[in-house]
Amino acid sequence: MTINYTLTQILFIANIIVIFVLLTTIVWSVARPDRRIWPPPGRRSWQYALTWIGWCAAIALNACLLFLDWNTWILAGALRFLVGIPLALLGGLLAFWGIATIGWTNSTGVKDGFLPSGPYRFTRNPQYVGDIVLFLGLSIIANSQLLWITHALLTLWFIIAPLSEEVWLKEQYGEEYERYRREAPRFL
Repeated sequence: MTINYTLTQILFIANIIVIFVLLTTIVWSVARPDRRIWPPPGRRSWQYALTWIGWCAAIALNACLLFLDWNTWILAGALRFLVGIPLALLGGLLAFWGIATIGWTNSTGVKDGFLPSGPYRFTRNPQYVGDIVLFLGLSIIANSQLLWITHALLTLWFIIAPLSEEVWLKEQYGEEYERYRREAPRFL
């Protein structure tokens, strides 16, 4: 039990550090659009590598926490599955639909054309909305206080990121993006 608890705490702290770096880069990108980290200037840039290594690490660490800290908090009972599973599925499908609509290259922050179709007709950020709902569902299912904390912090990244991306999108796509921005809400 002690080894599992210690490992869980180490992974949680590592996850918090990774998420702190991600949050710092996105806040920096909003504050300094002339020196932004996200969206990155290109696929071979240090900004791209930093962001995607950070996200892969955060997702992997969250997956470990999901299993290691499973059912250690306050949501006992089957109701958490009845609520959490549909939310996780809905969120995952919305995020996947967003990626499928604009393609992987655009989804990774590299310019590959402007496509306001599919779920982008209803929200400018369907992947972020989907990820937030997915994290909410997984947090409910796992019933882990540590996962609630890390998912809340990652959700904060999803809320801040459009502030950086919108400046970049306007630079890249001009009036076409401005028209779209007036028609579709940022989130819902």
